[in-house]
Amino acid sequence: MALSTSILFQHLLLFLFIFHHPPPCSAAGGSWSLLVENAGVSAMHMQLLPNDRVVMFDRTEFGKSAINLPKCLPDLADCSAHSVEFDVEKKTIRPLTIRTDTWCSSGSLTPDGNLVQTGGNGNGAKGIRVYKSCDTCDWQETPNGMAKGRWYATNHILPDHRQIVIGGRQEFNYEFVPKGAGDDQAIDLPFLAQTNDVNENNLYPPTFLYSDGNLFIFANNRAILFDYVKNQVVKTYPTMPGGEPRSYPSSGSAVLLPLHVKKGVVDAYEVLVCGGAHKEAFNNALNGKFDEALGDCGRIKISDPNPQWVMEAMPGPRVMGDMVLLPNGHVLIINGATKGVAGWDLGRDPAFHPVIYRPDNKIGSRFEEQNPSDIPRVYHSTAVLLRDGRVLVAGSNPHEKYEFGNVLFPTELRVESFSPDYLEPVSADSRPEITAPNNNLEMQYGKHFDISFTVKGPVDPNMISVTMLAPPFNTHSFSMNQRLLFLDSDVPVKDAGENSYTVGVTAPPSANIAPGGYYLVFVVHKDVPSPGIWAKIE
Repeated sequence: MALSTSILFQHLLLFLFIFHHPPPCSAAGGSWSLLVENAGVSAMHMQLLPNDRVVMFDRTEFGKSAINLPKCLPDLADCSAHSVEFDVEKKTIRPLTIRTDTWCSSGSLTPDGNLVQTGGNGNGAKGIRVYKSCDTCDWQETPNGMAKGRWYATNHILPDHRQIVIGGRQEFNYEFVPKGAGDDQAIDLPFLAQTNDVNENNLYPPTFLYSDGNLFIFANNRAILFDYVKNQVVKTYPTMPGGEPRSYPSSGSAVLLPLHVKKGVVDAYEVLVCGGAHKEAFNNALNGKFDEALGDCGRIKISDPNPQWVMEAMPGPRVMGDMVLLPNGHVLIINGATKGVAGWDLGRDPAFHPVIYRPDNKIGSRFEEQNPSDIPRVYHSTAVLLRDGRVLVAGSNPHEKYEFGNVLFPTELRVESFSPDYLEPVSADSRPEITAPNNNLEMQYGKHFDISFTVKGPVDPNMISVTMLAPPFNTHSFSMNQRLLFLDSDVPVKDAGENSYTVGVTAPPSANIAPGGYYLVFVVHKDVPSPGIWAKIE
């Protein structure tokens, strides 16, 4: 998997860029490690699988990638791969075959642990692809499996295990995958047409499942609570203050903040939307003027009878960032740029510093800037949480084809990890280690189960919690299906073994709170999470 010799120019250009654009001085914590010098493809899309491997892919029209397929196939444009499976533990890359174009597509991890992936461009616009991970597995594709072409759409797993696929470029409707009786047609969703503007800032609409089974859908700068069964808007939320666009291509990022479950009830549902671009930024960037990105976040408690946005200033502006829920309930804001918008060569001044957002702190003390990477992660960058608590960071290709030299931001094939400060040596004595179950925990809704764990240092029983994270599909600044639950748990009891404890936990009450499928479960002590274990709820 040797890189083109022109990659040497990339390193020189990157050095000069950083020299003339020094990062801010302030930094708090976290560390970076380079995992792979050449992943073969630029990770436009990324999903963690229940065997701890990560599937990455870009688009079939990017030109020849830096990794070849084991066998040159006559029906493909060239012999290179546009998808790989990354074994995180072994740091090995296995090329995969995709025939239909996955450019700006969407997906969800289904309850059986497979990645079902939809849409794209050209011959992939109506495509459905399934990837089940094994040493010899490859993509299975159905080129015309959907009613409409889905380019820049959003997917969400529903309580009945189907995916809903929402929107796409000039598609103001939704449909379901897999198809059931009466599911063969798309259903109109006027809200998407209402939020469409001259730059189509309603793409990849952030979508979250609410406790009553309805969907919170955000597009441009507005949001609704939507009953997809009756095709009715249940509630219309206030426009985000300022009226600036926040969804693609203005590309802010959105996340459902951690849910706290007590006695079968979630106390509040809150959504956080950060960054984005001004209304004029897209056209200005096309003309060579790169406006500063938006530098604030809006937070809204969608479960309130009269919900209102509360605005907060970030440490700096950011567009094309990614928001990653960490096991301790904090939010990592990572990747992106400080000027411009999403699109070919339309971003400038990378946001090298990640930011930690602590939702439970008071306004004014929630953000903390972290140590920077030295790799620009601009358009088509991705980030996902790994089971050990690190965040895998990959991608960045702001060009129509692979470009490894003679450009400001060369196509990025390096894969790195960001380790939040809870992985620093100073936290080692506080870090729990789950001893039972070892992995593959089976959960049933509302049922009690026990987790045994050890902690090297002194334990404060009142600072132990158990969290449960759905691994999302990440692309274009949004992580589809991402949700973190603080489970209803007892005060842990001391076991006979040295430094050993057991905590009783109650599983989520319903599929509306946690759709069936695979999750990562963590024990958290003093904001320091254990390595996770895989769990399945059904």
